Amino acid sequence: MNDPALAVQKALRARFIATAAVTALVPADNIGDQNARPAPSPSIVLGDDRVYETNARIDRSIVRVVSNIHVWKQELSTEGVKEIVGAIRRAIGRVRPLDLADPDHVAGDCRIKDTHFLRDANGEMSHAVVTVETWVQERWSVTI
Repeated sequence: MNDPALAVQKALRARFIATAAVTALVPADNIGDQNARPAPSPSIVLGDDRVYETNARIDRSIVRVVSNIHVWKQELSTEGVKEIVGAIRRAIGRVRPLDLADPDHVAGDCRIKDTHFLRDANGEMSHAVVTVETWVQERWSVTI
């Protein structure tokens, strides 16, 4: 059984790669869980997640996965990362549920919680952090 954060990460990457507006700005090979420094330009870096218990159900099967998605681009302004974030926003959307394609988890709501635009200390890269919140129900149950 995977952690729900991994299921969300894989689903977000699949959604971004399947969205032409995203891949027109960031090559699919530059979208993923990577630790390259400096990050490829442009890139979307996944994998910075937190999982919170919600107590939304008595069986505690629903968790909140909060994912920080890092967007990097070598540029002197923040215009490019803002374009990429706009494409990410369209990819996540407000209508289509996130398909986790995972036998252990199903996604409920998935939304952008906030976005932070900033400049890297070296002055050559712009950076954005998009925080995405996904409610996930774990399909497992515990029998005693």
